[in-house]
Amino acid sequence: MSLRRLLLNVAVLLAVAAMVTAGFWQLHRLSERRDRNSVVASRGEMPNAEIQDLVVADDSYDRGGEIEFRPVRATGAYLPADQVLIRNRTHQGSAGYWVLTPLWLDSGDAVAVNRGWIPHGAGTGASPVDFAPPSGEVEVIGMLRATVTAAGLQQADPPGGVLAEMARPDLARLAQQLDADLLPVYVQLQTQSPPTGDLPIPIPPPDLGEGSHLAYAVQWFVFATIAAIGYPLILRRNTSRG
Repeated sequence: MSLRRLLLNVAVLLAVAAMVTAGFWQLHRLSERRDRNSVVASRGEMPNAEIQDLVVADDSYDRGGEIEFRPVRATGAYLPADQVLIRNRTHQGSAGYWVLTPLWLDSGDAVAVNRGWIPHGAGTGASPVDFAPPSGEVEVIGMLRATVTAAGLQQADPPGGVLAEMARPDLARLAQQLDADLLPVYVQLQTQSPPTGDLPIPIPPPDLGEGSHLAYAVQWFVFATIAAIGYPLILRRNTSRG
């Protein structure tokens, strides 16, 4: 066997192995997606709970993973002066921000409320009154979400100063610039009383679709099969011609 043929054989084997690995990786992602969807669906069916009955400010941030997606009710007054914008968020293909506003609870603690999405033009200060929270006591109905921190190669927000914008709803970072004790979870608002105007636009609940993982896995396995069967046939044909 020539060196060229040997190298070609090794290249094909490596390619087949890579495609099979990619297929199983997509199946693993599908399994993770199904597990998450099951958690979201089962917790979402629970009745609304008072947020103070589920979590307190002294709880660790790990508590968020234990109760995330639970429907909750929170009553208090918004703290608009401590509001921050979460940048690089999209809605129906348009760029904008999430509006994260602390809510001062009757218990004396505060909880961050993701009141929804605003377009980029509003978030840059053109019309801040258009997405101002209601004053006085409000009742918020929403879904609990866990804090989000920088991971991997993501850049964390500056550690010091008072931030008007953040890259993600990092509750530990937000807590640094609040006078109140902040709960280690935030609320993704669904409805509130009294309501606000057209902005912010409430964020829809998590998508429970399975995505394209299964289709991609099938494609990778088909490609691997074609390569594993087709390459030896090509070799046999070339050999018989030789």
